Amino acid sequence: MEEAKRILNDIKNRNLKPIYFLMGDEPFYIDAISNFIAKKVLTEAEQGFNQMVLYGKDTSVNEIVSNAKRYPMMADYQVLIIKEAQHLSRTIEQLASYAENPQANTILVMCYKYKKLDKRKAAYKILSKNGVVFESKKLYENQVADWIKRLLTAKGYQITPKAAALLVEFLGTDLSKISNELEKLFLVIEKQTEITPSHIEQHIGISKDFNNFELKKAVGEKDIKKATRIINYFAQNPKDNPFVVTITLLNSFFTQLLQYHGMNDHSPKAVAQVLRVSPYFVGEYQTAAKNYPMRSVSGIVSGLRKLDLKGKGVGSQNMSQQDLLKELLTVLF
Repeated sequence: MEEAKRILNDIKNRNLKPIYFLMGDEPFYIDAISNFIAKKVLTEAEQGFNQMVLYGKDTSVNEIVSNAKRYPMMADYQVLIIKEAQHLSRTIEQLASYAENPQANTILVMCYKYKKLDKRKAAYKILSKNGVVFESKKLYENQVADWIKRLLTAKGYQITPKAAALLVEFLGTDLSKISNELEKLFLVIEKQTEITPSHIEQHIGISKDFNNFELKKAVGEKDIKKATRIINYFAQNPKDNPFVVTITLLNSFFTQLLQYHGMNDHSPKAVAQVLRVSPYFVGEYQTAAKNYPMRSVSGIVSGLRKLDLKGKGVGSQNMSQQDLLKELLTVLF
């Protein structure tokens, strides 16, 4: 995210603000900025007397303000970091009075995860004027693969589209989790290397052949033999391949296929934009559309939704994952 980069560059260049209010649904950037401030603003020697971490559930706005008004000892600044500040949501507006005239020698960092300030109220307006208010937004699933690519490029690596898709399929949109897994690769793979599905399988433990990504592709190609092999693998390894993840991904795929059939413009650019997928995977939808006409897709979506309910215990006698997967094949083929 460009705004996060700009904030980090400003901090690096000592263009510091008295308050950093970091909010939003994506904790990765909130942690990145607060950790950077914790490591870079003060020297190790200065941190002992001038850096403090408080937790929102164990403190109050009044206590935060009282600590923020202290003067640093033998340093230019003191750093006060409030983690889990979202626990102060009921009283957070009280911070507005301090924000009107913040202590110039204090760097106050509020980590307000999974919540946002009301932009209509005083606290947001004053904090924006006298400090930095940063909203860390959750990425859509179709944006995460590009995020992975940009992160790796900055670190001196490349990645194939399929390998990036594997990470997203297995780890979802949790950027912190993805970043942690990539750190494992950095330890064993030299820079300038192009990361492939084989690297993912070997070092992260995601099967490059038996996963939901390959199942979706096999289904789209109407390759029943390959799909059956993957389904059987899932049945033998239920803990690593939860049925709810599989059914959710396939339901999303066929719902997107319905959208595809309803489009007038089937150019790769238009399809990628409307379906919110990487242009690299547009071919899968073009192939699937030939194998599944609209009426067929509608029936499959209906069948997947009924099977999803069975997986949740609605209208079934606690079906095993193996039985659910067998029935999945009958719905798809």
